[in-house]
Amino acid sequence: MDIRVITVGKVKERYLREGIAEYAKRLGRYGRIDIVEAREESAPESLSDKEMDQVKTREGSSLLKLCRPGACRVALAIEGDRLSSEELARYIQDLETGGVSRMDMIIGGSLGLSQETLDSADRRLSFSPMTFPHQLMRLILLEQLYRAAKINRGETYHK
Repeated sequence: MDIRVITVGKVKERYLREGIAEYAKRLGRYGRIDIVEAREESAPESLSDKEMDQVKTREGSSLLKLCRPGACRVALAIEGDRLSSEELARYIQDLETGGVSRMDMIIGGSLGLSQETLDSADRRLSFSPMTFPHQLMRLILLEQLYRAAKINRGETYHK
């Protein structure tokens, strides 16, 4: 599977960059993995609801421009489907079996994803009802993709 993680902003913390790089390297032996970053909009604490929607819309436009035509789009969103690691692995395997070779996984910024971005997704995926920083979510997603690849190949790692 050729997976593109499309996300907002740069990761500033060294420990997160190192973890992301490690899992991206591990995933490389199972398929292509790319991480592309859209520009993060300024979002001060005191934004009105209308201003928050405007920020999400601008970020969403940037994210959607990075999506590939024909790729399966998966948006990470709190209200999405909650899958176990085995279910995520099966979902990816079913896509591959069905002839899908590219998947774009979209992570929003600190305010989340625009409605347009959510509506464009083939699937919405939630890792938890809790909120995670989007930089940390990148690491968690890569770890779960690595785990799914190991499960689908019958290799040891998953417990």
